[in-house]
Amino acid sequence: MDMQAILAAQKAAHLRDGAPSAEKRIERIDRCIQLLVDNRKAIEDALDADFGSRSRDATAFTDVAGSIGPLRHAKAHLRRWMKPEKRKTTPPILGLFGAKAEVRYQPKGVVGVISPWNFPVNLTFAPLAGILAAGNRAMIKPSEYTPATSDLMKAMFARAFSEEEIAVVTGGPEVGEAFARLPFDHMIFTGATSIARHVMRAAAENLVPLTLELGGKSPVILGRSADLEVAAARVMNGKTLNAGQICLAPDYVLAPQDKVEDFVQAARASAARMFPTIKDNPDYTSIVAQRHYDRIMGYVEDARAKGAKVVELKPEHEDLSQQEHRKIAPTLILDPTDDMKVMQEEIFGPVLPVKSYRTVDEAIAYVNGRDRPLGLYYFGADAAEQEKVLSSTTPGGVTINDVIMHVAQEELPFGGVGPSGMGSYHGQDGFREFSHRKAVFSQIKKDIGPLQALRPPFGPGIRKYLDSQIKA
Repeated sequence: MDMQAILAAQKAAHLRDGAPSAEKRIERIDRCIQLLVDNRKAIEDALDADFGSRSRDATAFTDVAGSIGPLRHAKAHLRRWMKPEKRKTTPPILGLFGAKAEVRYQPKGVVGVISPWNFPVNLTFAPLAGILAAGNRAMIKPSEYTPATSDLMKAMFARAFSEEEIAVVTGGPEVGEAFARLPFDHMIFTGATSIARHVMRAAAENLVPLTLELGGKSPVILGRSADLEVAAARVMNGKTLNAGQICLAPDYVLAPQDKVEDFVQAARASAARMFPTIKDNPDYTSIVAQRHYDRIMGYVEDARAKGAKVVELKPEHEDLSQQEHRKIAPTLILDPTDDMKVMQEEIFGPVLPVKSYRTVDEAIAYVNGRDRPLGLYYFGADAAEQEKVLSSTTPGGVTINDVIMHVAQEELPFGGVGPSGMGSYHGQDGFREFSHRKAVFSQIKKDIGPLQALRPPFGPGIRKYLDSQIKA
């Protein structure tokens, strides 16, 4: 069955069956959870094969447990989310006579999901929590960069769902391009900003509403009051998880001028504790493909050639040029300048530029001089400085005294702003993102005089009403 036919079958099934009950939605979510539980080892194997070397524990944490959590949250709360939301009438006096206003949450129908290669399982199943909770059906196009995982997910879903409920379509860029042109009722794309522009153009052909979860250069601002040992441990953990191949990975650090060397030493100690070896360490993930490896190493060489100090945080005497897979040691780029590629492009690897600032206002101005990022991270104990950073910048989301962790909060919306994305999901915000919020107004049954006065022939009644409304 081709993509057009699958979409037509899903839309027809949606019209035939109507909005699913809470019990049906929960049952579909339970099937997703069971798929993750039953296929944990297969998922670990597939991702290890696709990356060349990927930490099994990291996969279990991010892609398996990290997917079950959102699904369980949606299952626990969707009955409450589904309830109509009462609103006040305008003017309020209509409510006194029995008029009612409410918002009803209705499934949109069929949602297209284009998921990426960096966390292919999580970034398929986490959106499904909101998609299924809202009562929709789904078509999924996973990444061609992780073919073993994509094929596994296709087989997994085929075992647990009919093609009318959830269907997976695999293939290369030409399949992805055709998928993005389908007339879905909503589409969510997770990936690079450059690809999102093409997806948005394709979706525009059918006016398909979009959720875009992109990325960009998420900054870390180290306040003068920051505990540098704690900050370095948390920043380096975020930068080395999945070898930095995370849309929310800290992309560069802004540190007080006199604290840069202290941060470097703390980062070195933190990396050594986490990774006493790298080359044959199963905890340290490879870069997914040779072209990405070459791209990241090209950023490092470009920075070196333009005068930056490059600090590799790798065990002494360990030669990473002789290895089976594409591992890159945690690497700091000190004194980077804005003409370096590492300060212009999203890195998506374990390379971390460290730039100094004199005042926090200077750091804020640097962040605001660039595209709005998906995440921002502030470390410090100065409440006034923290509030200045929060109120003066506009990232998609913020984590204070850690990195990335706001994405794990199911009660917070997750999304970008401008070049880092549009729309948001997770928890109730995901339910609402994938629902049609239908406004329903019920007028009073009795045709009282004030309502009659609003119809021609116009007379003193409507003029009195207009005089009461048209005033400062």
